[in-house]
Amino acid sequence: MRWGVAAACAVVTVAVGIPFAGDTTAGGIDTRITAWIYGAAAGQPALLHLFVLPTEPVVLLPLLGIVVLACALGRRWDGVALAVTGVAVPIALNTWVLKPLFDRTKESDLAYPSGHTVSLAATLTVLVLLARPGAATAITASIGGFVLVVAGVGLVGLGYHYPTDVLGGACFAVAAVLALSSPTRRLARVPSDGSPPAGTSSGSPPAASPR
Repeated sequence: MRWGVAAACAVVTVAVGIPFAGDTTAGGIDTRITAWIYGAAAGQPALLHLFVLPTEPVVLLPLLGIVVLACALGRRWDGVALAVTGVAVPIALNTWVLKPLFDRTKESDLAYPSGHTVSLAATLTVLVLLARPGAATAITASIGGFVLVVAGVGLVGLGYHYPTDVLGGACFAVAAVLALSSPTRRLARVPSDGSPPAGTSSGSPPAASPR
């Protein structure tokens, strides 16, 4: 399931980015969405800056620090690995590989995929994966999706990015974190304190049950 979602998000990232590769202008859908956001948020730059705040390091780094600390205290080493690599790797790949590869610029800056969006979406995806299955996961995903949409509105409204930059960044971040979640989960299967496997005592094999 995770690999299927990751693959779908990766395909969207490429499909959205190819038409604008090497471009410096907005596409038709970018123009329409941007005009709507400008009209709805006219004269409210302070509000738009508030919308973008969750994408900033001053918010994301302390949040990730709390997640790493909580996972470490709970001896969830797979969670520690996912919180670190699940954010650092997508940001690095986006900055050094995808942005130069697509070469889409806005005001002379490489714009696709949106780095602010990658940072936020990767962090939110990590939180969803680390949440307890069930209601906690659903609530985290719902809140995360809302925050991501609001941040996207802010990024477009302030002129930092085109809407497709935000879409591409979100899809790439989700794909990358889901792909990284499989190898990091293997750490959970490695005994962290030398404890014997379940069903054994002091490392001795379990006694055979009578027939």
